[in-house]
Amino acid sequence: VQLQASGGGLVQAGASLRLACAASGRTFIKYVIGWFRQSPGKEREFVAAIGSRGGTVHYGDSVKGRFAISRDNTKSTVTLQMDSLKPEDTAVYYCAAALSWVPSRPEVYGYWGQGTLVTVSS
Repeated sequence: VQLQASGGGLVQAGASLRLACAASGRTFIKYVIGWFRQSPGKEREFVAAIGSRGGTVHYGDSVKGRFAISRDNTKSTVTLQMDSLKPEDTAVYYCAAALSWVPSRPEVYGYWGQGTLVTVSS
């Protein structure tokens, strides 16, 4: 499966952004999709993940209550709605695909998109 993340940009603190992860291939429904982020000098951080059918979701502690992940298997797309953005949310956001549900472990994800930059100004 090939993944392409989009929707990043520059926003002020408190604003919202919606990221999209578009997948190619007819096997999209088999995959768990996760979002990770990485900012300079920091380790990659788990953001959110959604099960293959969309019934199970998991969030990183730093985004709980502010971000929401969803998927549309008919369009092979996963959306990450990000509200109440903070400067510390600034990072490159990556979507990734896995066949197993171990959502916060990046090593489980075998396929990665190219990343989209989110910058939140104070």
